[in-house]
Amino acid sequence: MALTTLDPHVFVIFGATGDLARRKLFPGLYHLWHLGLLPERFRIIGSGRAAPGSQEEFRDMVHAAIEQFRGKLQDHGEWHEFAKRLGFVVASVDDGAELVEVVREAEQELGSNTQRLMYLAVPPAVAGPMVRMLGKFELHQRAKLVLEKPFGTDLQSARQLNVVLHEVFGEEQIFRIDHFLGKEAVQNILALRFANGLFEPQWNHQCVCYVQIDVPEEIDIQGRADFMESTGTFRDMISTHLFQLLGFIALEPPVRIDSQSLHEEKVKVFRGIRPLDPERIVFGQYEGYRNEEGVDAASNVETFVAMEVYIDNWRWFGVPIYLRTGKAMAESRRTITLGFREPPLKMFPEEVDDPCNELVLELTDDPQMFVDVRAKIPGPDLKLGRGRMKIDLLQEFPGSEPLEAYERLLLDVMRGDQTLFTSTEEVELLWRLTDPILAHRPEPVIYPRRSYGPQEALALTGEFRWRVPDA
Repeated sequence: MALTTLDPHVFVIFGATGDLARRKLFPGLYHLWHLGLLPERFRIIGSGRAAPGSQEEFRDMVHAAIEQFRGKLQDHGEWHEFAKRLGFVVASVDDGAELVEVVREAEQELGSNTQRLMYLAVPPAVAGPMVRMLGKFELHQRAKLVLEKPFGTDLQSARQLNVVLHEVFGEEQIFRIDHFLGKEAVQNILALRFANGLFEPQWNHQCVCYVQIDVPEEIDIQGRADFMESTGTFRDMISTHLFQLLGFIALEPPVRIDSQSLHEEKVKVFRGIRPLDPERIVFGQYEGYRNEEGVDAASNVETFVAMEVYIDNWRWFGVPIYLRTGKAMAESRRTITLGFREPPLKMFPEEVDDPCNELVLELTDDPQMFVDVRAKIPGPDLKLGRGRMKIDLLQEFPGSEPLEAYERLLLDVMRGDQTLFTSTEEVELLWRLTDPILAHRPEPVIYPRRSYGPQEALALTGEFRWRVPDA
């Protein structure tokens, strides 16, 4: 197993028995170790307010999680080597004494250059007190801190959280994670634009007539009533994932592909977004949501959002950008579409009456890109049809080993690379933009399960139509 040259690490995962740790973090760390991408020397310490039984029972829980979400482990010797580096210790926002002792014991064994990675897989309300505990017990030294969204619930709470963070950690130590940005296809946006002279000259209002960022989800709230009732889809998806995707789509060419340059350009995009128009935002709620266990029978929480956004800068002025996401919809997709302007003259007989040329990016774990174009149908007559030029990245690069989004981002944290993470300034700019909508929330429109949302949202794009479902 080829190992990286990273410094030794102690990983501390708070909320180690929770869904995120079981579904993503432990399977991700194991897969990185299997690929030889973890440091040669490391320890993983799970932590929480109560122990899940003995150390062996905790390791059994992690083993079961890896097999459930990564597949059956074939090499039991490999698992036992991994499990030797795995343990659990009780800690809370009030008491980190036992955790400090275990971390220091691990560091004495691993070496003086050991780095700490603190992952807060905990509810947002616990993040601030947990950070203060880390400072009180001096666990912030030589540490990188990973935070899960939401980063506050509005501008005021985000600023309060940032004050607490910066009392203990420097900005260079803070990694606000957005797993959408760890996807191969999202990073390919940068490669597609800035490594190819074919696309960047057309990536502006002169050639593009609309942009869609569409993330429908087939699943409903799956028993997470407390989260949805307190957060809603706008906070959960729009002010985080979808606006971050918009930042990557719309940014100007950076001086170089590094964290500082990309953050600077994304900040310019967010500053240029026109104040959101409540008349061009549709909130929805799927039928039966109020009957879900734990949901208020009179709840007006949105499970769906569609909206129109404009960026008032030289590149994008006048181009409508449509965002849509929701629960209990007809299918799960993560699709970015750029529609290109029509030729000025109709010169072919029997022109094809369908959407204009579209560049489509599918943000799946099997990333694909394709362009829909009009072409001559083979035969004796000059007739046009719709054709597709397609790139399947796993087919184009056989033998490549794509990483799942959390795996890629965990690796970047170890490297100290903040390129795909969210800065303090970005967080506050987006809350400043979205706070007025949350203060005067649109009334949600009821939509059928397994649909594409309310009719009002389907009509939002007008003549352009939503790309999903495929025309």
